[in-house]
Amino acid sequence: MPALTRRELLLAGLPLLWAPKALAAAPTTLVIQPLGNASALVEPVASALATFYDVSVTIAPVVALPKRAYYRPRGRYRAEILLEVLAELAPAGTERILGLTTVDISTSKPPHEDWGILGLASVGGQACVLSSFRCHRRSKNPAHARTRLAKTAVHELGHTFGLEHCPSRGCLMEDGGGSVLTTDREKDLCPECRTKLSANSKLKDGAISPFL
Repeated sequence: MPALTRRELLLAGLPLLWAPKALAAAPTTLVIQPLGNASALVEPVASALATFYDVSVTIAPVVALPKRAYYRPRGRYRAEILLEVLAELAPAGTERILGLTTVDISTSKPPHEDWGILGLASVGGQACVLSSFRCHRRSKNPAHARTRLAKTAVHELGHTFGLEHCPSRGCLMEDGGGSVLTTDREKDLCPECRTKLSANSKLKDGAISPFL
């Protein structure tokens, strides 16, 4: 007797003893792009991202900060322009690209025309950018500043994976409120943010926060 198909079993009201195995989603391709003198920032950022997210990371060669992004009145680089540049630099097939820099970056935040920030990303977008500049403010030591940057990286890449700012105090997706000090109380992604990432196959299996 020939084997019955899955559809025939269902139509006959017989128990379904097998089901096709779901294919595992491929890791998201992520390029980390150092901008200017930022090579030393790569390791802590790449490590934190690989802890939380199912990503395949490539480190791109260092490129100079783009002159078109420089905001002369404040001596900063405009983050929204850096996002445009990063999208242009992304190799074909790259799903996400993350820019790293040591210089101060800013964007517009009403009523402020030029507001200094730790990082910037569009929710669901391809690119994000972050800076170590403000991570050093009132930091205990260089290691403390690197931890702040790593947390910021998890936060900004989370935005590209569809996460909004989280109302849960201590979640890595909490809104910084304009202060780097907020990162010091952030320890992990909250259960709700983890659930959202899991639904999109972006959360790494067994992800344990290194910030606990």
